[in-house]
This record gives sequence, C-alpha cells and structure tokens, in this order.
Amino acid sequence: MTDQAVGGEHLPPEMADGPATAAPGQRAPGVRRDGAAARPAARATATTAPAADGFAGRRRELKALHADIARAGLDTLSGRKGARSRVLLIAGRPGSGRTALAEELLRELADDHPDGVLRATLTGPGGEPADTGRTARELLAALGLDAVPGAAEDELTEQLRDALTGRRALLFLDDAPGAGQVEPLLPDAPDCLVVVVSQGPLTGISDVRPCALGGLDTAAGVDMLSRYAGPTRITVDPRTADSVAEECGGQPAALVLAGAWLAARPMSSVADLYQALHAVALPEDLPTGARPLYRAFRLVHDALPPPAARILRLITLAPGGLVDAHTASALAGCSVAAAATTLGDFAALGLLRPAGTGDDGPAAGDGTPDPALRPRYRLPGCLAPLARDLLREHERPADIQLARARMLERTVRLLQSCRAMAEPADSPARHKVAGLPRSLRFSSKAAAAHWLHTRRGALLDAAGIAVADGELDTLDRRLMAALTRTLLAHQGAEAAAPDLYALHGLVLQVAERRELPREKAAALLNLADLDGQAGRTDQALTRYRGALEAARSVQDPVATGRALESLGGTYLTLGDWQRAADWYGRALELRLARGESGDAARLQGRIGGAHTYAGRWGEALKAWRAAVGTYRRTGDVAGQARATGELARVQEYAGRPEEALRTCLEALGIARKAADGRLEAALQLRIADTLERLGDPAAARLHRAVGERLLGDHSQ
Repeated sequence: MTDQAVGGEHLPPEMADGPATAAPGQRAPGVRRDGAAARPAARATATTAPAADGFAGRRRELKALHADIARAGLDTLSGRKGARSRVLLIAGRPGSGRTALAEELLRELADDHPDGVLRATLTGPGGEPADTGRTARELLAALGLDAVPGAAEDELTEQLRDALTGRRALLFLDDAPGAGQVEPLLPDAPDCLVVVVSQGPLTGISDVRPCALGGLDTAAGVDMLSRYAGPTRITVDPRTADSVAEECGGQPAALVLAGAWLAARPMSSVADLYQALHAVALPEDLPTGARPLYRAFRLVHDALPPPAARILRLITLAPGGLVDAHTASALAGCSVAAAATTLGDFAALGLLRPAGTGDDGPAAGDGTPDPALRPRYRLPGCLAPLARDLLREHERPADIQLARARMLERTVRLLQSCRAMAEPADSPARHKVAGLPRSLRFSSKAAAAHWLHTRRGALLDAAGIAVADGELDTLDRRLMAALTRTLLAHQGAEAAAPDLYALHGLVLQVAERRELPREKAAALLNLADLDGQAGRTDQALTRYRGALEAARSVQDPVATGRALESLGGTYLTLGDWQRAADWYGRALELRLARGESGDAARLQGRIGGAHTYAGRWGEALKAWRAAVGTYRRTGDVAGQARATGELARVQEYAGRPEEALRTCLEALGIARKAADGRLEAALQLRIADTLERLGDPAAARLHRAVGERLLGDHSQ
C-alpha cells in the first residue's frame, strides 16, 4: 500500500468544531438521516488545492537514486551488463513518503523503459505478507500472459522471470516485508529496473544500496502544509508553521492530514492546529517515531461526526483494502449516495487515496456514469493499522460480524446483477435484475464486465476472508457460487480457470470444516479436472479418489459416476489401458443399475477404446458390439453408426479385413439413415482403404471419390 494520501476537495466548515451533537430526536448539523456526513451546498474555497501529485522535497534523495542507477554494479565485469536486474531500495517507516518518492522516480524513468511499469504490493491489507504466487500471476496478467491454473509458486515466478527476459520494463514492488518476498520476483533481465519500497534492508539480495528516508526538512514540510491549507495562514504565522512541521516529524503522511484538517477549517489558525496536535493523548508504549502520524490521524478521526468516524473504522474490513460506495454503504448500513459523499470527504482529508484511474468505466446510454460503478479508494498502508486499532476499540465483535454479513450480501446481489448482463435482454435473469434498485443495476454488458475486472481481486479476497473467518459460511458459499457463475458468464471457462481453481479450493475448505460431503465431492471433482488439464495427473487421481469416497458416503450417484469416469479418463491419459477399462467398467455398472442407457452405451464405447489401445481385440470387439446394441435399443441412430464404424476398425486391426468391410458397409447404411454426412464420408474413405488392401483398386477409387466429394461438401 502507498504511504501518502493525496487530498482533493476539503471537508465542509460544519466539521470545523469536531463531532456535532444534537438534542434527542434531532439530527446533528451536517449529518444526514442515513447517518453519513451531509454534502454541503458549497465547499470552502479559502484554501489552495494541493498539488496533483502530492510530492514535495526529496530532491536530494532523487538525485542519489539516479546516481545509484548509473553506477556500475558489483556483478558488472569488463563493462558487461549483469545477469539480473538492478534493484533500488527506498527504505523508510510507513508515512515517510517512500511510495510517493518511488512514484516520482518511476515517472522520471518512464521514457527510458518502453515496456512500461509493472506494479505489485507485497503486503496485504491486514499487514500480512502477500502470496508470492498470486503476485506473480497478477504481474503475468498485466503482461497479457496466462498462467496455468493451480500452478505452484516456483513455476509462476519462473514464468514471470522468463516473460521479462529481453524486456526493458520497470518493476515496482511496494511495501515489501523483506527479501523473501522480493527475491523470487527479480527478473534475469539486465535492462529491467526493480524499485522496492520497504521498511528495512533487503538482506540476502546482493548489490542493493538503500536510500533511507527520514523526515522532510522544515521548509519542505511547511510547503506541504501550504499546499493543503493555503499560503495565507502559513505566511501570517511562519514560526508556528515551522513548529507544526517539526511536530509532524517531517512525515509527509502526518503533514497531509494536518494540512487537510486546517484546510477544512478556514477560521482556524496554524496555532490552533499546533495546539490541537499537542492535545492528542499518546499511548505510553507508542514508539517515538510513530507519534507524529498517530497524533495527526487521531486529530482528524476525532473531529469527524460519529457516523463518518464509524465508516472510517469499518472500511478497514473492505476486502483487498479496496472500498467504494457500495462497500462502505453495506458496512455502515447507510445509503450508497451518503457513503459516496463520505468517501469523497475522506479523500479530501487525506484519509483515502483514489485507487487507479478510469474506474468509472463505460457510461450509460445517456452519457451519464453507470450507477453501479463507483470510484474506488484505498486506505493508505500507514493509516490502516491505526484505523484497525480504532475498530477494535470502538466496535463490538457482533457489530463487526453484522457489517461483514451486510457487505457479503451486497456483493452477492451485485454479482447476480453483473452475471445477468451477460445473458440475452429477454432472459428471466435480466427481467429479475430490472427490479433491483438503480444503484445495483448495470447499464450494459460492457459496464458489468468492467466492474468485474476492476473488482476481481477484491471479490476473491472477500471469499477468502469469509472462509478464514468461519462464521459466515452460508453467505460465503452463496458468494463463491455467484462469483463462479459470473466469471464463467463474462470470461469463459478457459480465461476464468485460475480464479476458479482458487474458488474451488475455498469451497473445499468450507465443505471439510462443515462436513458437507456433497460439496466436498463437487469441489474435489472441479479441482481434479483443472489439475488434469494442467498435466498434474497424480494430483488429479488423488482428488478424484477423494471425490469418489465423499460421494459414496452420501450415496450421491451423479458425483460417484462422474468420479468413476474421470478416474478412467485419467488412466487412459496415462496409458494404463487396463485400469482405464476397469474404472470405466465400474462406472458402467452404476449407469446400468440406474437405467441410464445412453450413458451406458457411451461407456461401453470407452471400454472398447481402452481395450483397442491395449491390443486386446477380443475384449474390444465385445465392448463395441455391446455399445452398438445399446444404441440400437435406445434409438440413437447416429451413435449406432459411430459405434458400428469403430467395430469395423477393430476388426481390421485384428486381421479380419473381409469382416471389417461388411461391418463398414453396414455402418455406412446406418450413417445414411442418421443423415450424418461427415461420418458417411469417413466411412467411404475407410472402405476404400480396406478394398485396396483386399486387392480391388477399382472399387476403392469409386468409394474414395464419393468420400472426398462428401467431405468437401461438409467442409464448406
């Protein structure tokens, strides 16, 4: 997460005197009926808007970083480039402006790296190290490359390094916990440059010279205050402004919060700000370096109206650290419009930063922004721990659980609306969604797809968080089912496979915890299918057997049959024909017992195919004759024709060409009844081959000509 929030507009004057109070039965000034801060008719205009990039000072550090790029590396010999990318480390405590400095450096280096900038955050929103495999997968996706579903971390990081070979790109790794998360991602590409932001050194990675950040000098700190609060009050009382900058420890994050607090209060002086900062009580065990940011954050939080302060605390529950009006509305139980207003006010105070650009996506048909698409924000990484402490201090566990439940329920409804947009306009799902509130509807399929794309990571995190929590399994199962269907509807099975693999793994966790054998069997089958497609056959076999055991424990014939057939198919892929035939045989017994003749005929053909591969002609002929008979009894003429043709093929393999010719002619007649022109063409060509082997070239030419003509007719 970034450590510096950039403000925009400013909070209304109504908030200048701290939390508003009202008599019983009356609303406090500046608070809406739904509990969020009201949007005033006009914003305070006595202040100067902050710089667009929010960057101040640090010119000496920038110069040092450029010099570090230019110097020869330890692994550079005789003027040759090193084998790996150069690594630049910007080290500093959260709130020191380390990410802002990195972004400024990246802007200055962008022209020299035509392959662009790849970004990844290596610490999760809860302060935990991010999963390296998922990070590598996201970076590969940013490069337009697909990763194998369920691939191991080593495989993904190796694929990333290979993908960056020969490129000239910038790799920005933000908020790195340590070298263990950075080293696997370093590309073997000397023309790439890696910029890492971390709190400490990257021990174990060679040739890394950190650029350590302290506080801004007093002049730069006062300049940052001036950007937010305007120059007038700073000029009137320059000495106190210097004292405020020193009180903030020169930390950009603290200066942003202090400046925005002052900007929201046109009638307050710099001295008022200095006194307010000093009035914030500090915990006894708080480290000295953490005190400036603590004071500034508590000052801003305590000045918020109670409903807005509660929203600030609750958005720490947002999955993936990503919050929009829908998420905030569900967490706090207020309207979407009120939540949107409050989030905008938070951004003005430096409490939130916009998450990317172009989030509005496609507009509605009348040119207005799509009502279901809202701007996204992130709580800066330096503020997230402080906000989480306030959440534990002010909110009861039962209220936190209720907020999470509301958020999951809202997410499920949005997913259902998103999936419906992928269906035809006259479908029942579209008619059902038309009855939802306007804020939950998407104006087009493109808008729904954009929402899914920009929220995909947060949606996956929402499912993962709920599974780890363990108290909302019913809602979480609904969320995972809705997310699975939505991904399939908008992306298709192949493109969605990596995300589906993760979702099936989560379903398996819930099924095992709740002892739900049917769900366990389904999850294992889905995971095994993806493992098999990725070539992990041993893992697929283990999971198919687990699914079979779970399905049999509750006598689920559908899952049992699928597991048996899948085991047969996997052994067929491995070339173990005998075991393949054996598992297909077990599946056949189940189909016959249930009277499922169509599936039984298909399985008889698969058994015949396995025996054919093994060269057991007698058993293969027996299985294919059984398939022909079953297709005949069920009235499946096309299936009967195909099975008869395969029977003829086995007869020819067995060295019985005359019998094969008769059977092939029989299959040809059945194919004509089925009006299967492509099969008829294939049979004509096979008859021609058989006649040539029997020494009748003239008849062979006639059949071949007919077969080629039919094949040409059906290939157009």
